Amino acid sequence: MEHTSITVAVIMERSAMDNKWCSEKWEAKSIIPDTSARDKQWRVISQDARQKQVLFPGFAITLYPSESEGYYLNMTAPKPKVFVAWRHDDGLAVPYIVTVSYSEAARWMDSSENVDSVPMPFEVAQWLDDYVQKNYKPEPKKRQQAQSFIDPSERGK
Repeated sequence: MEHTSITVAVIMERSAMDNKWCSEKWEAKSIIPDTSARDKQWRVISQDARQKQVLFPGFAITLYPSESEGYYLNMTAPKPKVFVAWRHDDGLAVPYIVTVSYSEAARWMDSSENVDSVPMPFEVAQWLDDYVQKNYKPEPKKRQQAQSFIDPSERGK
């Protein structure tokens, strides 16, 4: 089974906050198809006193067979998402990886990374759905012995 990928750009947004402990908030705002094959530098695309949007091109979303269940869970959710992990770097929120796997995003969140979810664009949803249809095979359910036949001290082991 082959890996397949698409390239996207991430739009990060800084919003000013009226808060004595925190003056701004960064979050991933959206992803868009990345058609700029040559220019991989981030750039400010919108800015005023209250808000700043920065475009980060060149992120590959790569699909792996081992993450198929995470893709399936995302595609069967009411609103599929794209997950963006990012870090602060010199006053800027810089994305470093993008995924469409619920499972992978959950692992990042469990390790206390900054992870935002953004709506999945239609084109990405079609691409991912096609992959899931072709590659996802649910794990067979294991028959579980009725707990009433197991000594209470041994249940759940």
